[in-house]
Amino acid sequence: MSIADLRDGLATNLSTISGLRTSIDIPDNPNPPMAVIALETVNYDEAFQRGLTIYRFTITLLASRVSERRAQAKLDAYTSDDGASSVKSAIESDKTLGGSAYDVRVTEMSNYGTVSLGEVIYLAADYAVAVYAD
Repeated sequence: MSIADLRDGLATNLSTISGLRTSIDIPDNPNPPMAVIALETVNYDEAFQRGLTIYRFTITLLASRVSERRAQAKLDAYTSDDGASSVKSAIESDKTLGGSAYDVRVTEMSNYGTVSLGEVIYLAADYAVAVYAD
């Protein structure tokens, strides 16, 4: 198991949301709707004999603001705790991330609002994800 395997597993789970692009690298020019997967922290030795490491990722979901109402409705659907567009449901659809983890949990959504990248303004939300692996 590697951090790249965990990122790939998260991207694979997110790809179950129709029309959502994923990026395991922070893009210079995002093409929304897009989920960007970034590693935030690693907690080592959470169990005896190095039996558990907790990887905390932030997944930033970007939606285009061409139409504010449509963008907000789309972001609302991604933020729902269930349904075909739910980020939480998609990420937790394979709790092992293709065999690379023991468990994965979306623990929080935060920073719902506008974000400026370059000269473009997007609607965005951050999802906190905990991945339990060895």
